[in-house]
Amino acid sequence: MATMAGDTILEIRNLKKSFGAYQALKGVSLSVQQGEFIALVGPSGCGKTTLLKHIAGFEEPDSGTLAIGGQPMLGVPAAARPTSMVFQKLALFPHMTVADNIGFPLKLRKVDPATIATRVEEMIELMQLKREYLTRYPRQLSGGEQQRVALARSMISEPKLLLLDEPLSALDVKLKKVLQAELKRLHRSVGVTFVHVTHDLEEAIMLADRICVMRSGEILQVGGPNDIYYRPADSFVAGFIGDTNLLHVDVKGGAVSAPGLSAADPHVPAPYVAPGLGDGPALLMVRPELITPLGAGERADFILDVTITEIFCKGGTVQFRSSLANGAPLIFELPGASTQPANIGDSVRLGFPKRDIYLFRERAAA
Repeated sequence: MATMAGDTILEIRNLKKSFGAYQALKGVSLSVQQGEFIALVGPSGCGKTTLLKHIAGFEEPDSGTLAIGGQPMLGVPAAARPTSMVFQKLALFPHMTVADNIGFPLKLRKVDPATIATRVEEMIELMQLKREYLTRYPRQLSGGEQQRVALARSMISEPKLLLLDEPLSALDVKLKKVLQAELKRLHRSVGVTFVHVTHDLEEAIMLADRICVMRSGEILQVGGPNDIYYRPADSFVAGFIGDTNLLHVDVKGGAVSAPGLSAADPHVPAPYVAPGLGDGPALLMVRPELITPLGAGERADFILDVTITEIFCKGGTVQFRSSLANGAPLIFELPGASTQPANIGDSVRLGFPKRDIYLFRERAAA
């Protein structure tokens, strides 16, 4: 993780944008710190790409403010902003060599050719590209190499903010993993602030210092990957970031109860309860990897009896889908092994500790 200076590099306040009757942004506010890697995630149409375009200067808001490095950016054209953007389709110039592609932003600024050549060499080294690629054309490179060239071009002008609009989405899984690691290395080595739009939730958790979850033009939650994953703001965030289990429970005096759920002490400590949650219906969240099958005589803070309905081998892990007595689904995952601990149709007793749950109120659908 990059070291953060603690200074706010991007400040967005109450940003609103409509396209006709459609509200793309509904009063979005977000602060990003110098050197931070923040990922914008959410379903299609949630406003994350629209927000990125406002930061870049490709869109102007109907109202609200946006400042970069303390300087107001409303009305400032994209070319004059201290930002650089890597697009999903890369937009490399096919008629230019790699060297010319990378150096193009400096050429536009009328930087002298010798300085451009030096900076291009630095970018090639930073992106771990071979020097002989400088005279090649984009079509002569692999998809991963083209991606690195696009990143080099975006970094050569030393932007304050690097904006990434799903640049890895078109790559095959293996290459994507390689370039995700490269993005992490690049961010750590240069210390530039990254704002990354992605549909890949695993990618967001793996790369970002903080994740901003959006829906219907609003920000639902901003937090570290661990907070988003284990302490979601509501059921939408919980279900959007990875597989999870949401059990309908009743809360009374800090204790939870539900059909089929047994507990020696049903009281849940405050750290595992969403702020402001009182008595009444609630959701108990527990992630699949935190649930453990119990042997004869074994105990746990919470216990459920389920029937296995489906099994999926995922290589390093095995996912078991099951149902409770009332038909509600429940997923649990175990480390992969040469022998399978349960089969379809088996009845299994499962347990999980209080420290691995989170209670919150269900959010109404948008």
